[in-house]
Amino acid sequence: MSNPFSERVLALAGLAQALHQVRRIAETGHSEAGVVQTALDSVFRIDAADAAGVFGRVSDLNPGLRLLRGYLSGENKEDTLPRLGMAVLQLERRFIRRGDLGNAVSEAVERLAPQARQAGSTHPEVIAALGNLYAETLSQLRPRVMVQGNPHYLGQPGVVAEIRAILLAAVRAAVLWRQLGGSYWDFLFSRRAMAAAIDGWLN
Repeated sequence: MSNPFSERVLALAGLAQALHQVRRIAETGHSEAGVVQTALDSVFRIDAADAAGVFGRVSDLNPGLRLLRGYLSGENKEDTLPRLGMAVLQLERRFIRRGDLGNAVSEAVERLAPQARQAGSTHPEVIAALGNLYAETLSQLRPRVMVQGNPHYLGQPGVVAEIRAILLAAVRAAVLWRQLGGSYWDFLFSRRAMAAAIDGWLN
């Protein structure tokens, strides 16, 4: 693909897909195993050759690409997910400025990687460790990313751990987007270019 936004929209699709899953879990207590695996696997793919490699296969991002396409075209006017996305992008900015937190997260992910390779990134112990890592690092930054949902599910430690782990993956996608040259100007002036890049991946 020659569209300069082709890599960036994959990162944004990964972000949107992860946050859509966060909302699903918060509201229903249930998650989609394949989508969660795509998100959590990306946390451990630090040295991938390109954006597609971070998420495994482009086809694994199709739900996020379609979701993003709906917002860019104006077909999806629901604003909860975009607000959550902007909150994560703002969190990424604060996170990047804190080199100590960046080092702490990188070291913890490296320590956890062998267990994730052996047991899988969606193993309960791996999810718990990633959730705890988010709580001890990114969750300490202010203002926090606030996730709303059903109090019954948000009071369950396993649900909270999974949400935090996926939020960590969402921040990883936000970091990737920024590394690929993404900025807030994209949303103001490059919506058509991003939509065209998405169509190129989906077609």
